[in-house]
Amino acid sequence: MVTIIDYGIGNLRSIEKAFEAVGAAVLRTDDPEALAQAERVVLPGVGAFGACADEIRRRGLEQPIRDAVAAGKPFLGVCVGMQLLFEVSEEMGAHRGLGLLPGRVVRFQGAYEPASAACATDDGSAGPVEADAPVLKVPHMGWNTVAIQREAPLLRGLDDGAYFYFVHSYHAAPERPEDVLGLTTYGVPFPAIVGRNNVYGVQFHPEKSQRNGLRILENFAAMTT
Repeated sequence: MVTIIDYGIGNLRSIEKAFEAVGAAVLRTDDPEALAQAERVVLPGVGAFGACADEIRRRGLEQPIRDAVAAGKPFLGVCVGMQLLFEVSEEMGAHRGLGLLPGRVVRFQGAYEPASAACATDDGSAGPVEADAPVLKVPHMGWNTVAIQREAPLLRGLDDGAYFYFVHSYHAAPERPEDVLGLTTYGVPFPAIVGRNNVYGVQFHPEKSQRNGLRILENFAAMTT
């Protein structure tokens, strides 16, 4: 059984169907007691980090998440769900994450919004794009490869350089290099897959990543405490 945390934010039905496609039984819930009984837990998320973190806390789900991780249950964060694993995000101010992995969530350096042609300055405000400055359109959207950094149960059967589908404007900056399982380059290298012990996170959307994404979900569904 895979338990997906339903806190009202995220493409829940798509990831539910993807797990079902690999033969997993799925429960979507925001009930803390159901999380206490879960065998494996998935934290999805789309949109703004702060809104996701606030809603998790408003529904009283932060402690059940911590309890599940402390109990050694396999735990997977997807997209913003991966970013929430870290201590703080710089998206639209400073917002506290779950702190399950040490590090921050930061904006792509040299990024700009195509609609405004403005890039982010060091303090997070918008500034003009210099003529000779490298720029990156955000969000980073589309297919990109992942270079595997070390072996892990989540990655079993995946080829180095496999393609996955991304949609995001911020990325994780872990404090511990050993927490990075896979790297992707979009202007700069950034962590696409992270993990330590029973906690994993993927910045891409496995439910939109066809065969490779389904392999990730299948591997997770097979994990045991």
